[in-house]
Amino acid sequence: MVDPVTARNWGYRGLYVLLVLLLAFVQLLPLGAGGGALPGADLITALTFAWVLRRPAYVPVLLLAPLLLFLDLLLQRPPGLGAALMLLGSEILRSRRDMSRSVPFAIEWAMVSAVIVALAGLNQIALGLVMADRPPLGQALLRSLFTAAAYPLVVLVSHYILGVRTAAPNEAVALGNRL
Repeated sequence: MVDPVTARNWGYRGLYVLLVLLLAFVQLLPLGAGGGALPGADLITALTFAWVLRRPAYVPVLLLAPLLLFLDLLLQRPPGLGAALMLLGSEILRSRRDMSRSVPFAIEWAMVSAVIVALAGLNQIALGLVMADRPPLGQALLRSLFTAAAYPLVVLVSHYILGVRTAAPNEAVALGNRL
């Protein structure tokens, strides 16, 4: 028999991959408005950060790295830069998950927002260093702020619809910290 914890972890990993691919497909659809439209939120980033803080076992690094590299290639972004930045952000948040479990949601939201804005700044710096085309700084900051604003909605959907909840401390001990 398969361990129920292992089966649940793999089920949610598959769900995460499906959600990310669905969001990437929606990004590829020609639904965008004209050139002066406001940028949309990066829901893949919000989803990844919400799941990393709630159940890090559902989004391990060995799953994130190839998936995010595939997204860089699919969405025609500089190969590896977005993946590296997302991995950096997710690992920063993953290292603080024990602390974030005991703080109010507003503090968690501020922490995630700071990471999102910092990643947007690092992206601008990296693209500037290699003299690649980069989006205007204002547009990149707006996108990161919209992503941070969408984070609570992503957390609500993850919690109430998808069932990705933060583990209680006694549950973490019972599972041997295999969250």
